[in-house]
Amino acid sequence: MNGRDAGGLEQFFREEGAPDTVVQGGLAVLLAGWERTVASVETGYPGDYEDYLGDLDGRQLLAQALERVTRDQAAVVEGRLRELDARMRRLTMPVARCLWGMIVADEEGWSPEDNWWYYARPMTGPTEFLEEFPAA
Repeated sequence: MNGRDAGGLEQFFREEGAPDTVVQGGLAVLLAGWERTVASVETGYPGDYEDYLGDLDGRQLLAQALERVTRDQAAVVEGRLRELDARMRRLTMPVARCLWGMIVADEEGWSPEDNWWYYARPMTGPTEFLEEFPAA
């Protein structure tokens, strides 16, 4: 197995501890999840900070999965992903520190350039939700 077939991607998802829905649905499920997250941020995110971090983890898993598929497989989702990312960038503002914390960012090798979703916070939303974000 070369890691660039469906079995390799399923194995990757299992190793990452992804839920069965992601293991079985792959890129399409992750893309749909990111689309729901973006739509939720547009309308006033209904969850809390922990929920939001979990949704960002879905975007991270999508990025990692795209590194493990063929160009043709990636092409199926990349156009839509670019649109969603552009929408999310308009809804968020950059922050200096990773939302997971700098220790985690260093351990994972995340950067504001490559993992921008972890370095941006929504500009609008319920007050209780926004108050959970660390001060800049």
